[in-house]
Amino acid sequence: MSQDKIAELEKDDLVLPEDQAPSDPEEEVLPDQDAEEDEAENDEVPAGSLRRSKDAKWYVVHTYSGHENKVKVNIEKLVENRGMQDLVLSVIVPTEDRVELKDGQRKIKTRKMFPGYVIVKMIVTNESWYLVRNTQGVTGFVGHGSEPIPLTDEEVRRMGIEKTIIVLDIDVGDTVRVISGPFKGFMSVVEEVNVDKQTLRARVSMFGRDTLVELEYDQVDKV
Repeated sequence: MSQDKIAELEKDDLVLPEDQAPSDPEEEVLPDQDAEEDEAENDEVPAGSLRRSKDAKWYVVHTYSGHENKVKVNIEKLVENRGMQDLVLSVIVPTEDRVELKDGQRKIKTRKMFPGYVIVKMIVTNESWYLVRNTQGVTGFVGHGSEPIPLTDEEVRRMGIEKTIIVLDIDVGDTVRVISGPFKGFMSVVEEVNVDKQTLRARVSMFGRDTLVELEYDQVDKV
C-alpha cells in the first residue's frame, strides 16, 4: 500500500482521535501505560458484528511511531496466550536495507519502510479485531470507520510481504537461456542451485572467457 493511499484512507474515513494519530519520530509523545490501558478498556468492538473475512488477508495497523517492533511482539504474545493463532497468522514490520558510503566504507543500514505502521495477516472477527486494536501501542486500523480494509494482492506484491515461490526443474549441469537482465539472450550452464534464495549460479561465455554469474529463477528458462 503506497503512502498516498494510506493518507487517502485516513483522510476519508478512518476514525482516529487526533491525539492518537502516529506522531513524527522526532516529536513522539507516548502516553503512559495506565492512560493507554484506560483507553483500551473503552475501545470496544463496534456496534454490530464486523464482517468476518473468509480468508486471512493483510491489514495495515497504526502504531505510535518508534514502537512498531514492540507492537509486533505484544500482538504475537497476546495471540499465543489466547490461542488465536488460527485468526491472527502473522505480524510484520516492513524494512529495507540501504547501502551507505561513509569514510570510504560501505555500510548497510536497515530502516522501516512505513514508520508508524505494522502489517497484520488475520481473519477479521470481533475477537481478532478487539485483540489487535487494544494491543498496547496500537492506535487503529487503516480502513473506513471501524471496518479494516485489506491490502490488495498487488499492494502485497509491491511491498514484498509475500514473495511468489518459483518451482524450477533445473539441476547442476543443465543448460539455461537467460531471458532478462544484462545477460539476456546468453546460454549458460548451471553450476549451483540455491532453492532457499531462489537463485542459481551459471557459467556464461563472454568474449572468449567463461564468467560465473548469479541469476534469479525468473531470469532463466531451461533449454
